[in-house]
Amino acid sequence: MWETTVLRKVLPMLVSASRFLSLPAVLPGLVLCAAVTLSAYFVEQLQMMVFGSHWIESLVLAILIGIAVRSSVCLPQTFIPGIQFAAKTLLEIAVVLLGASLSTAAIRQAGLPLVGGIAVLVALSLVGSFVIGRLFGLSASLATLVACGNSICGNSAIAAAAPVIGAKPDDIAASIAFTALLGIGAVLTLPLLHLLFGLSAVQYGVFAGVTAYAVPQVLAATASAGAVSTQVGTLVKLIRVMMLGPVILVLGAVHGRRPGGSPVNLRHVLPWFILGFAAMATLRSLDAIPAPLLPGMATVSAAFTVTAMAALGLSVDVRSVAHTGGRVLAAAALSLLALGALGLCLIGLLNIV
Repeated sequence: MWETTVLRKVLPMLVSASRFLSLPAVLPGLVLCAAVTLSAYFVEQLQMMVFGSHWIESLVLAILIGIAVRSSVCLPQTFIPGIQFAAKTLLEIAVVLLGASLSTAAIRQAGLPLVGGIAVLVALSLVGSFVIGRLFGLSASLATLVACGNSICGNSAIAAAAPVIGAKPDDIAASIAFTALLGIGAVLTLPLLHLLFGLSAVQYGVFAGVTAYAVPQVLAATASAGAVSTQVGTLVKLIRVMMLGPVILVLGAVHGRRPGGSPVNLRHVLPWFILGFAAMATLRSLDAIPAPLLPGMATVSAAFTVTAMAALGLSVDVRSVAHTGGRVLAAAALSLLALGALGLCLIGLLNIV
């Protein structure tokens, strides 16, 4: 059964990682995070069985279940070290392993004009989304997370950016929850926009690739438009994902600066997991990572990310999320609309037909 497979993969990883700390101190919290993670996977699979697809991803479910547990039960202090370890260290390990899923081969295939256009689009979207978030009264940290989620690759970008900027668990949970909600809305709306704007298969592939948050969402949104749209959309989406590394490096440099012109600490500008991310991406581009290892690395990265999100949910004060919820949703929705407009501009400027 899938539950047994996930359990066999996740729990040994947690126990092995916890050896770097005091096992008795972190084990209770890690076990609780693993339980929330398995619950999230179970609900995701239940959706597949009932509806034929999962409307809410396990990553989002882990946050929601974690918040529900934290809001309904007073957790003893013994759980806190393990929850903090999962929220920070496991997330950093997941970011490193995420680099193994990226390759520069996609960039070579796409051509310089499209790659450059997507890079400019991501930069404009990041700045625009951040400004929109601040105008709606979001903190700089929360506005940054929303901007990264909208502009690059949704939940994965938020999860990667969060430790770099030192985001609070409440901000991470709020940005992921509402960005995920909009991601579902985008999948349902994009096919309608395809018909409304009269886009060709290639144009729609580009439009979906620059608008949807995740590769599965691109596949779902372009399925009705044919194989060409799906292939183009996937390629454009992968190029957007490739922008995650440079963006994280810039965020690390910005947030690593000290006021008053004092020397910059390299450890803050380039945290170990960002260097690891870059190293993994480079090795993948050089085909230095054996192909049989790639699926396992992707599985570990995904499992650690979901476990870290469970830990974040277990750290969240639901009242804080509810307090900012309306503003986060409004800022993220307006940012998504701006991203779609930029996508249409890109299609026009590059004369994509």
